[in-house]
Amino acid sequence: MKLNDMMAPPPVHLPAFEAAADARHAGASAEDVARACPKDSQAWAELAEQALAAGEEIQAYAFARTGYHRGLDLLRGNGWKGFGAIPWSHEGNRGVLRAFAALAKAARAIGEDEEFDRMMALLRDSDESAIGALGL
Repeated sequence: MKLNDMMAPPPVHLPAFEAAADARHAGASAEDVARACPKDSQAWAELAEQALAAGEEIQAYAFARTGYHRGLDLLRGNGWKGFGAIPWSHEGNRGVLRAFAALAKAARAIGEDEEFDRMMALLRDSDESAIGALGL
C-alpha cells in the first residue's frame, strides 16, 4: 500500500486485549494467554513460532491459521475492508502481523507455496517493514 494513495483507507490501529496483556504481565505461557483471551492473535502466533522452533510444522500451521483467522475477524471489526495499511509501528497490530508471518513460515515449511505467497503479499500490503522485523 503506497502512503500517497489518496483512495486508500486509513491505517488500522487495533486495540490491545487487556486480558491477554494482564496474563502476559503475570508471566503466563502463550497457551495460557490463548485460554485467557482466545481472540488474541499474538498468543496464537507465539504458539505457532514455538511449534516451528520445535520442528512441529503441522501444529505450527494450525496455530498460525487460528491466529490468522482471529486477526481477520479483529481487523474487520475495526473497519478494515480486506486491504490497507496495518502499521507494524502500532503495538496493537503486531499480534496480527506476527500471525500472518507465522502462517507464511508454516505454509512454507509444509510446502504450501501458494499460501506462503499470499501471506507475503498480505504482509507487503499491510506494512512492508513488518517483513524484515519478522524475519521473512
